[in-house]
Amino acid sequence: MSTERKFQAPPSLAPYVGPWDKEAVKHLVRRTMFGAKKDDIQYFTGLGLNGSINQLLDTSLPLPAPPVKEYGVGNAVMPDTLIGPGETWVTDPNNDGTIASYRRSSFKKWWVGNLINQDRTIREKMCIFWHNHFSTESNDVSNAQYVYKHHNLIRSNALGNIKSLTRAISIDPAMLVYLNGQNNNRVAPDENYSREIQELFVIGKGPGADFSESDVKEAAKLLTGWRNNATKIDSFFDSTRHDSTNKQFSSFYGNKVITGRTGATAGDLELDDLINMLFANDEAALFLCRKLYIWFIYYKITPEVEAGVIAPLAKLLRDSNYEVKPVLKALLSSDHFFDMMNRGCQIKSPIDMMIGLLREFEVKFPSADMYATNYGVWNQMLSYFTNLQQNLGDPPDVSGWKAYYQQPGFYEYWVNTDTLPKRIQYLESLVTSGYTVSGFKVVVDGLTYVRKMVAPRDPNKLIDELAEHILGITISAQHKAQLKRDILLSGQSDDLYWATAWDLYISTPSNAANTKYVTTAITNLIKYMVGLPEYQLC
Repeated sequence: MSTERKFQAPPSLAPYVGPWDKEAVKHLVRRTMFGAKKDDIQYFTGLGLNGSINQLLDTSLPLPAPPVKEYGVGNAVMPDTLIGPGETWVTDPNNDGTIASYRRSSFKKWWVGNLINQDRTIREKMCIFWHNHFSTESNDVSNAQYVYKHHNLIRSNALGNIKSLTRAISIDPAMLVYLNGQNNNRVAPDENYSREIQELFVIGKGPGADFSESDVKEAAKLLTGWRNNATKIDSFFDSTRHDSTNKQFSSFYGNKVITGRTGATAGDLELDDLINMLFANDEAALFLCRKLYIWFIYYKITPEVEAGVIAPLAKLLRDSNYEVKPVLKALLSSDHFFDMMNRGCQIKSPIDMMIGLLREFEVKFPSADMYATNYGVWNQMLSYFTNLQQNLGDPPDVSGWKAYYQQPGFYEYWVNTDTLPKRIQYLESLVTSGYTVSGFKVVVDGLTYVRKMVAPRDPNKLIDELAEHILGITISAQHKAQLKRDILLSGQSDDLYWATAWDLYISTPSNAANTKYVTTAITNLIKYMVGLPEYQLC
């Protein structure tokens, strides 16, 4: 039996001209945001395709306020007494190990809050894309101020210029710690970052990535001299540690010679030459476009996809001087993106799955002024991600999460004998019992959710609307009929059984027995649906 994907049309960047219906909107929103609230679907439906793409790529919205001190000082030797509760710590150069740990935790909780409270743009999705691409581990970086600075660099440039971002990342304090750049000097050049900027960040490991070991060594010499200043929370160039000799690169880079410099500007000038050389190679644009394709569409890139989608995207990226927004606009507006074969074909990441559930069911959270409670609530979600093998802020290594690069499984790495039972358990627990932090309960309010539906008294329409909204692919009519009979009708055959119970609940909610029945039935229906394999897909 063939497993080849049969597209409706040859893969290309031809604009999508199909129906702008709920299914198309839902597909776009789910791939570019985390979950699709009903209000989101209605909002983007009204904008049309072009308006929706422009909204999703809008960079004018302000960045979120930075994380705040929501922790106690514990047994810290140097407690951050200058930072009051609820004030941000990101510009305070405290190097106490205990405080650094608290602050790294604060940062990660804050990030979860941004995911939950995301605006209607692609920014949060792109923040995690770049976090996975320029992978660092906050525990290895240790310095919490560096961790936040690194993240803010990515967040501020998530839809900007890839060349500029790569250059900034190269001398970012967190990256200098993570890949030993701060120890890289002319006496003992460290090849760690020079290897990864080629292998993982710009050129990749594709069939055309023929850079050599000598290229790694030459780039390492070029990158010598950069150091960190923890007091200023910044990096600086030390010319006394820099290798000022000429750097000879291989034929892969056109036998380029980058002239060695001396003095205070040597590091910047040679870094500019390196970045220009790397991005001048055609393989750079191809590699980056393949990563975007895997992130937003599917992991299998056939020869037809390579020729019809990746190659023209790469040309667009080069022609745009490596601005990412035109590439995203072309990809997300394409007929190929909306091809039926590309819908519901991704296994949700833990973050996509958990944040999606919270947003789809419009779960309530504490008000913004209850910052300490909110951070506690977000921390519980962070523990779910971590237990499902997506530790936000701490990918497993410099390559990022396996689901986005490891052949042949890719997304399938999210699901294994350890994580699958936990995925179901966490989803079902949020639907049934939820969790409580400082007296605030986070739980799906199924009854409130269902009351907003078009026809909740009709069991068929109720199940249709619920399945349409939350499932990645449709389930059969027979499956729906079974759900209706077993859950909403309690084994009965007449739809009037549910309609009567619902009408009584609306007219007489004080009827405890009936209200309990309706509430339990709705909870069990949602619990069943989020436990389906179809809910794991996006």
